[in-house]
Amino acid sequence: MPETSRRGLLFGTAAVSAGALLSACTSNEPKNAAPAAGSAPAADDKPGTPVTIGFAGPQADHGWLNAINVNAKERAKTYSEVTLEITEGSNDTATQIGQIQTLINKKVDVLVILPADGKALTQVGLQAMKAGIPVINLDRVFASPQAYRCWIGGDNYGMGLNAGRWIGEQLKDKPDAKVVELAGMDNLELTRQRTQGFDDALKNYPNIRKVARQAAEFTVESGQARMAQLLQAQQQFDALWNHDDDQGVGALRAIQQAGRDDFLMVGGAGAKSAMDAIKADDGALKATVLYPPTMAASAIDLARALGQKKGIGGMSELEIPASITLYSAVVTKENVDEYLPTGFS
Repeated sequence: MPETSRRGLLFGTAAVSAGALLSACTSNEPKNAAPAAGSAPAADDKPGTPVTIGFAGPQADHGWLNAINVNAKERAKTYSEVTLEITEGSNDTATQIGQIQTLINKKVDVLVILPADGKALTQVGLQAMKAGIPVINLDRVFASPQAYRCWIGGDNYGMGLNAGRWIGEQLKDKPDAKVVELAGMDNLELTRQRTQGFDDALKNYPNIRKVARQAAEFTVESGQARMAQLLQAQQQFDALWNHDDDQGVGALRAIQQAGRDDFLMVGGAGAKSAMDAIKADDGALKATVLYPPTMAASAIDLARALGQKKGIGGMSELEIPASITLYSAVVTKENVDEYLPTGFS
């Protein structure tokens, strides 16, 4: 992702990220209303107290995870007083725990952690909090709220819900419409949430039936293999909901190899390649539902504000929120230019 200014990420094209919430005015508050008595100063772009932020995430073996690291690093660079201590990242639970413990021993001011497995890493989150180091839990949630000060992440249920709604609106006038689903890894809760949201949305469209579902593995190869199976088993359907744009690259290959152009496809996450295909409008892919990696940039903002004991601009509270759920916007050819700067490779 190209480097983007703080304002551009939080208040501009990445309105789908936490910035949309962090910058929003207090609901129904008149513009000339007096600030809350005793309000702490809000974090802004001006240099403040030096803050060392430890950042620990899983191995960047996926386009979205790599974009998480890029967003965190680029955002930290925009603050002269922020020092970012970033680990190499690992999908091995024991290795990531060791990396986080090293950051704890270095006595960083704040920790930002995207755990490879939220449940398995809960204890190290608790360890940091007990050591007096507040934790920003990024996306994959710890099993206990005591393991973090603030959670910020995507809305997996909302992804499926908005994908289903968009497909539903495209097919609402078609009798006996059929859809298929190319899911992610079924052992992950996020996959089940995306499927549940999609199924719940389709309940509002009685003319639409989901006739098949295949689980892939968030990889190009698995997307191609599972999509080929779906195409062979289902000779006719009207729409495809694919959970992930990386596996969607493989799915599109299978679709092209089969010579199929009789259905529309909706992807997930917001890869630049998907947005480019949507903009070109010359294939099956017509939309993608965002799961914005800009959340990592927003996590750095939250960690900086926390380390400097400041609130968030546009909010009256003295403290940063306890949790922030991002919105899963639907990108189509009508709005793709707005979201292209947030697309990840």
